[in-house]
Amino acid sequence: MIIHSLICENHYGKENVFTEVKKTLEVIVVSEAFGVLNTIPVGPLGIIALPGCEELAQKIDGYISKWREERDSEHKSTIAFYGYQRESYIIKTAFNRFGSGEGKCVIQETVRGYDIYIIVDCFNHGIKYKMYGQEVPYSPDDHFANLKRAIAAVEGKARRVNVIMPMLYEGRQHKRSSRESLDCALALQELCINMNVENIITFDAHDPRVQNAIPLKGFEDVAPTYQMIKALTKNFKDIKIDPENLMVISPDEGGMGRCIYYSTVLGVDLGMFYKRRDYSRIVDGRNPILAHEFLGDNVEGKDCLIIDDMISSGDSMIEVATKLKELKANRIFVSTCFGLFCNGLENFDLAYEKGLIDGVFTTNLVYRMPELLERKWYFEVDMSKYCSLIIDTLNHDRSVSVLLNPVDKIQKRLKEHKEAQEKEELSLFSK
Repeated sequence: MIIHSLICENHYGKENVFTEVKKTLEVIVVSEAFGVLNTIPVGPLGIIALPGCEELAQKIDGYISKWREERDSEHKSTIAFYGYQRESYIIKTAFNRFGSGEGKCVIQETVRGYDIYIIVDCFNHGIKYKMYGQEVPYSPDDHFANLKRAIAAVEGKARRVNVIMPMLYEGRQHKRSSRESLDCALALQELCINMNVENIITFDAHDPRVQNAIPLKGFEDVAPTYQMIKALTKNFKDIKIDPENLMVISPDEGGMGRCIYYSTVLGVDLGMFYKRRDYSRIVDGRNPILAHEFLGDNVEGKDCLIIDDMISSGDSMIEVATKLKELKANRIFVSTCFGLFCNGLENFDLAYEKGLIDGVFTTNLVYRMPELLERKWYFEVDMSKYCSLIIDTLNHDRSVSVLLNPVDKIQKRLKEHKEAQEKEELSLFSK
């Protein structure tokens, strides 16, 4: 396989193929001995940032460039690592619009033989385009259309196309009831079957079973568990991670899976709120919630960590926090992968002023309103390094299993946090 790859990519003529093969094999053996990535890349790495994803893409690009520069000599002299080390892996791309609102994607440099990673945020409403003289904010449909344009522009030239879509397009509608569409499943089939996308990388999918729509393609559902725990312990150094002082809360039955994981790795108890709905009517596309009923042990005096995949309007989250305060909970923290805040920030401002919520943690994987970043109750969880690790690993066609289940890293972080607290307590006691 190695020899075949080298022959196919040989830029130096047949007489030097076996010399290059020997060099490559030597590099691989040495690399393995030093514990670095030791497989031949699928192809030169290329990152395409769709409109609104430039900041995240630049951070990812910076990490990968630094890492590959530090990998000293395993790639510099072999054909198989052609184009491996570059100052930047971002592909220059233009997304142009006609006056009617129609668009097109133009790739402004070669991508032939590249392993392409397209980053798209389908929920970035902070960018606009002109249509018939009016500024129109991007909708999820607009972002998805741009994604297809980018794939079409590189298809037939790139060796492999991968899509990083942190929040799945139409992913909230995870099952079909009666006569209705199932847009997320259709979108995945369109990308992977019709347009030959090889891998879909998403984060904290609302329901990961949607991957059944593309059983023969790669689908990675990544959870930001370690990054959330790290951010929580970093910003609230006094929080005690034990069953007597902390409890994980699921705001509904649908989020129990991710909450069970959190409670297991943290070693704390788990509680759940059951959404009692009115199934006789539909309001704004869903059955309205009548009440939140709590199921779990006593929360009195405990810090509570509410875990969910997203904050949409935030009404349910605030109601859950209110119920927990009525049950005499101590501090309340909210941890979600995506902070959309569709109805604005005023409700959370009021909840913070009333002491209902002490902190809200969300990632930088989707658009954050500028005013959100200024809130005292908001804490951003940077996911760029994690994304970089995933891209770098997949580019070498290696398993990402260890990255997807960071139990050891979490336990190490919790141990460091506990030791720091004990040291601080000892210091205060000695005074």
